[in-house]
Amino acid sequence: MLFIFTFLFSPLPTPALFFILTFGAAIFLWLINRPRPVLPLIDLNNQSVGIEGGARKNARQKNNDLIRYYFSDAKTMYEIFQRGLAVSDNGPCLGYRKPNQPYRWLSYKQVSDRAEYLGSFLLHKGYKPSPDQFVGIFAQNRPEWIISELACYTYSMVAIPLYDTLGAEAIIYIVNKADITTVICDTPKKASVLIENVEKGLTPGLKMIIFMDPFEDDLKQRGEKTGVEIFSLFDAENLGKENFRKPVPPEPEDLSVICFTSGTTGDPKGAMITHQNIVSNAAAFLKCVEYTFELTPEDVTISYLPLAHMFERVVQTVIYSCGARVGFFQGDIRLLPDDMKTLKPTVFPSVPRLLNRVYDKVQNEAKTPFKKFLLNLAVASKFSEVKRGIIRRDSLWDKLIFAKIQASLGGRVRFMVTGAAPIASPILTFLRAAMGCPVFEAYGQTECTAGCTITSPGDWTSGHVGAPMNCNHVKLDDVPDMNYFSVNNEGEICIKGTNVFKGYLKDPEKTEEALDKDGWLHTGDIGRWLPNGTLKIIDRKKNIFKLAQGEYIAPEKIENIYIRSRPVSQIFVHGDSLQSALVGVVVPDTDVLPSLAAKLGVKGSLEELCQNQIVKEAVLEDMQKTGKQSGLKSFEQVKDIFLHLEPFSTENGLLTPTLKAKRGELSKYFRTQINTLYENIQE
Repeated sequence: MLFIFTFLFSPLPTPALFFILTFGAAIFLWLINRPRPVLPLIDLNNQSVGIEGGARKNARQKNNDLIRYYFSDAKTMYEIFQRGLAVSDNGPCLGYRKPNQPYRWLSYKQVSDRAEYLGSFLLHKGYKPSPDQFVGIFAQNRPEWIISELACYTYSMVAIPLYDTLGAEAIIYIVNKADITTVICDTPKKASVLIENVEKGLTPGLKMIIFMDPFEDDLKQRGEKTGVEIFSLFDAENLGKENFRKPVPPEPEDLSVICFTSGTTGDPKGAMITHQNIVSNAAAFLKCVEYTFELTPEDVTISYLPLAHMFERVVQTVIYSCGARVGFFQGDIRLLPDDMKTLKPTVFPSVPRLLNRVYDKVQNEAKTPFKKFLLNLAVASKFSEVKRGIIRRDSLWDKLIFAKIQASLGGRVRFMVTGAAPIASPILTFLRAAMGCPVFEAYGQTECTAGCTITSPGDWTSGHVGAPMNCNHVKLDDVPDMNYFSVNNEGEICIKGTNVFKGYLKDPEKTEEALDKDGWLHTGDIGRWLPNGTLKIIDRKKNIFKLAQGEYIAPEKIENIYIRSRPVSQIFVHGDSLQSALVGVVVPDTDVLPSLAAKLGVKGSLEELCQNQIVKEAVLEDMQKTGKQSGLKSFEQVKDIFLHLEPFSTENGLLTPTLKAKRGELSKYFRTQINTLYENIQE
């Protein structure tokens, strides 16, 4: 004790004192600045709990009542925007840019005013302020899209998005099915297609087109000849201002949007989504992240995912409800990195297809063994922090390894959510380590507005899609034909809640297939409850699956088309939700293959011909030609094939007794070849 007393109070040499004070200050600074873990809001080992009837609810849900709204003054899409106007104090709302220029912004009030003028114009031209009045929007993501949508909501009308990937026939079908008399579109090219359909008598009900972009007089004259009025958005808003009508806001139960799904076979189906559906879905998301992530008017997101899909619409609903900002990409996905660096978003919604590219680019840049070792070490080190609840981007690894990746997304992202298709576990782990922000995965479909489950804050595990959101309950129904039973915690995923749609437009038969008499939405996906109360997607009830970009694929339809290709005797089309393209295993017609090879100047046995690259490419070319002639979309065409000489049969276990393909067995049997095909595509 005497020694300690003497040490503390005896005079010290100046250098020693300076060292002790400096060291002490460093320790003190480290203690007050050390990263603190974010504690989860629920027990991550019990994220959902059972309720009566075999369904499950989110563990944070105190009773069985489902959330309808988050803010009491924002129960419809119209009120959501008005709340954003108020809480932002008329701050920046919608941003846009031209090449190599900064973003320019429309304020909340400017957007609201323009929506009122456009809505007043529609009323002036004969529309009524009622949810049975439909307006088509045919445009890429841009501020005018939101102004057009808000114009509908301001006067209780319904927006119906149209989009190119549906195909020309689907556009005609939707315009007629929904009795759309007015379409607001962006480019003269799209308008020309619409006018041409009227000229051919395919869409006789279309009476008015409103242009976002400038257009030539000859287009207006073409319209007049067919009885279609043509207006610029500028003129429409001015006419509306001169004939202004007071807003007639909708009720929560009123229709908001009819979202036509691309489907897999047959015509698109129009999912009828109410204001409450969208607001409740956004509310459940806000409920999930409250206390861990708070949106403010300073936050900004980038809009590049299609506004015609509900995922992007719900993201923007969340943004507007908090008075935050939306910056639009330039319309070219190749320029997205430049848009990100200019906008510097704080909220980044994405899909696996894009995130896969980010991951692949980083992996490809680590070319030497040392760089790969360093990258893996950085991911492991950062992810060990994530597992302890520490989320940051100021560590040594961030400065050395991850700063460039973060900068490619603008350098300010503090929240990421991925949806539309599953994401591979290694990629999700990498993102959670590298991005220095929470990364959530959501699952759902158009018919439940967007999401029905989402990963919980603090849950760093992957291989599942989280727990039920507070706007819905989830149950698993028996599927005896596939040997899935709810007693084993497996079955078809069914959803019931305030986010579940009202049915398909003018299609009671399809509505009855999707919604049972008790209001449960049958998704067609097969799920399994994991021990921690999260949901894992394990199968599809029908032979339908999603590609990584979210497009639905019906492989049997594609196979029935390709079988018409002369060199093809049998074919198995394969794809999964972690890949963005289809591949195929083809059993060639042994009578046709030799003659095809001879035309190409290739000789050899049947085995040698199957292994010949020139022959394979010729077979693939013929298949793709057949597919195109039969109306297959680009994402439905196989990108590479493997030629296999032995036919699929009941004897080798690849066909059922009724000669149907055993898809699971075929996938296992050709796993090596399928993996090689995907590797070749990605090179």
